[in-house]
Amino acid sequence: MLVRLLLDQDTAVTRETARALAEAGTPTASRIVAQGLAAADDSLALVAAGRGAVPLRTVVSVDVPEGVVTPVATAPDAAESAVEVATVAGVEIVAVHVDEPEAAADVRAVLAAADGGDEQDDALDAALERVTDRDLLWYDPTEIPRIPRP
Repeated sequence: MLVRLLLDQDTAVTRETARALAEAGTPTASRIVAQGLAAADDSLALVAAGRGAVPLRTVVSVDVPEGVVTPVATAPDAAESAVEVATVAGVEIVAVHVDEPEAAADVRAVLAAADGGDEQDDALDAALERVTDRDLLWYDPTEIPRIPRP
């Protein structure tokens, strides 16, 4: 089973799309894409909480046996894409998906607007749209040290 995990780092239309795909019983590939998008959105919260975090959405993909994965969605503050994975020996990263460095300004705009209160709702909507319109770039695990940063 391909599981999307968050690493050091993303909410709106993507969550609803992911939920709709899951409820519609779409094929596994569509669900994997939807889960990846939800994880990217949920990683914004991790960026906001992390002092000095790189302002890019990041999703790490690993292959683990299905039986070792438990959704955390029952916790009130858990990200929708969050999972707990039991300790599994020999698990390797399959891929890393990261915003391009130019997305950092949009991620910062989301974070600033989210902290601005109700008067910033329009700015937050616009910033979220810009961020969620961006594709995450795919990296092979051997490329992790060379992923560009803003």
